[in-house]
Amino acid sequence: MTTEDLVRQERSQFIKAKALENGFDFCGISKADFLESEAPRLENWLNRNYNGAMGYMANHFDKRLDPRKLVDGAKSVISVLLNYYPEKRLPEGEEDLKLSKYAYGTDYHFVLKEKLGSLLLAIQQEIGEVSGRIFVDSAPVMDKVWAAKSGLGWVGKHSNLLNRDMGSFFFIGEIICDLDLAYDGPIGDYCGTCTRCMDACPTDAITEAFVVDGSKCISYYTIELKDAIPADAAGKLGNWIFGCDICQDVCPWNRFSKPNTTEEFALPEHLAGFTKSDWTEITEEIFAEIFRRSPVKRTKYAGLRRNIEFVISSE
Repeated sequence: MTTEDLVRQERSQFIKAKALENGFDFCGISKADFLESEAPRLENWLNRNYNGAMGYMANHFDKRLDPRKLVDGAKSVISVLLNYYPEKRLPEGEEDLKLSKYAYGTDYHFVLKEKLGSLLLAIQQEIGEVSGRIFVDSAPVMDKVWAAKSGLGWVGKHSNLLNRDMGSFFFIGEIICDLDLAYDGPIGDYCGTCTRCMDACPTDAITEAFVVDGSKCISYYTIELKDAIPADAAGKLGNWIFGCDICQDVCPWNRFSKPNTTEEFALPEHLAGFTKSDWTEITEEIFAEIFRRSPVKRTKYAGLRRNIEFVISSE
């Protein structure tokens, strides 16, 4: 082993240890390079209009495939996972209105950016001048692909990243930097012949293994779509009014999910006690107060009202 190899290994070990200290569950590192195998897949996905009204998915095609176009001199992509599986869950019976579990607590953008900022600062203090940028859904970065290349899991048939130790209920973030580091390799695909996620999707959004028509996904209807929800989706939303966890809930790998230890992701008391009538009678003032730092604010009040009314009218 050369001196350079030893330095790369020591730096990578330091970064991974610091990531765990900062509360992340996993950290992996991959070489910042062109995602050659992803280029035709992304192009095909866009050509089939699977991005629906998410026009931004077609923007910056070259940057989405090459992190060196996002960060000058980029050599490494440091990927981290942060568990959000809740200890206490909202009721999810047939009559209950449902929120995706990722939206229970504080908006993950705030939490991950703060933790990644601390990690980048620690790297700079330990190593010296390091140029890097933090990414949490804030730029055209294919986070699941980079996490998979870093050995943190594999992309399942439902297109979510799966980790053998904790399933798929986690957020992904990155630091793209100019450090030359020791790189991890990808692991295998452990979905096997299982098709539970595909079979369970009520809108048939998983058109084939590993391919999701984003324009049919319940999360798309209830979050991304700003227009009226298509009439042919009536009766198929399963009372989900923000996001959807169906494909993750049925996945066998999520039997390994463990409650998260991030205080900001805990289910707030005021939300835990919400009834169906609380949802249907919610005012704009209550919405603004309760969801002030929540991912739910992304739909805005009008969007949440639309979702609630669509679900109830479909019953």
